[in-house]
Amino acid sequence: MGYTEAPPGWWQEFVRATPARTAVLAVTRLDGSPHAAPIWVDLDEDGDGEIVVFTTGLDTVKGKAIARDGRVCLVWDDERPPFAFVTISGRGTISDDPDDVRRWATRIGGRYMGPDRAEEFGARNGVPPEVVVRVRPERVVATVDVAD
Repeated sequence: MGYTEAPPGWWQEFVRATPARTAVLAVTRLDGSPHAAPIWVDLDEDGDGEIVVFTTGLDTVKGKAIARDGRVCLVWDDERPPFAFVTISGRGTISDDPDDVRRWATRIGGRYMGPDRAEEFGARNGVPPEVVVRVRPERVVATVDVAD
């Protein structure tokens, strides 16, 4: 029994799946201790590949850690047998452009709460001190059929 590496392109489908999977974001606190929190995400393509996009408050543990260091790890999993998961490591970059924040907060809110609530969540989550974080994957581990 062993893990099965996912085929190319699979991780993007897994992350984009409906209903939307919540990711867990891990960062390092200023004192070196780990911090992990669930987040809502979406993917965007910038010409060089897929980028993971999410919003967070710049004044949160997540926001402060990303502004200070940038290194992040994200994890998504399917808790149903035969189980699957994706981990992405990379560096987060921050945008505080109000139009960018509102657009992504609306898009991500709609993805998780449905299109009829997208504007509501865009208004709620698309204001300062919220920022947009983009993570270019540097390392991707995508595994399917963990218990097969």
